[in-house]
Amino acid sequence: MADVVDPATRSRMMSGIRGKNTRPEMLVRRHLHARGFRYRLHVKTLPGKPDIVLPRYRAVILIHGCFWHGHDCQLFKWPSTRQEFWCAKIGRNRKKDAETLVELEAIGWRVLSVWECAIKGRQRLSVEDLIERISSWIVSGSSQDVIRGG
Repeated sequence: MADVVDPATRSRMMSGIRGKNTRPEMLVRRHLHARGFRYRLHVKTLPGKPDIVLPRYRAVILIHGCFWHGHDCQLFKWPSTRQEFWCAKIGRNRKKDAETLVELEAIGWRVLSVWECAIKGRQRLSVEDLIERISSWIVSGSSQDVIRGG
């Protein structure tokens, strides 16, 4: 199926997609702050510049968009145009995610990955349940965990 907009418009639309301060990230940050957790954002000295860094707990939270990180869920669908480009791009993102996880754990950081499908979509968790799971993980001392929808 051909794209419904011209290439210049599609390029402008795609360039407007942010990598920082996304809606899912802002939702998690707002609720963690309300629960008394204090954090730093996008720390450049850590591998992958994690979305949320909790130095007190030696923990980081990575909030992944299901499309951009190629998650196997209802929110991810391979684009039908420029398939080689998208396969390579999403493949690189997945590889970088795996490398970042290994690097963070190697230097003693605990890592929680929160997928976009846990926040939106048919199988999303309630905000209360999501924040409770994140909060419990932060104080638990567990090394690595993943929160996904459903």
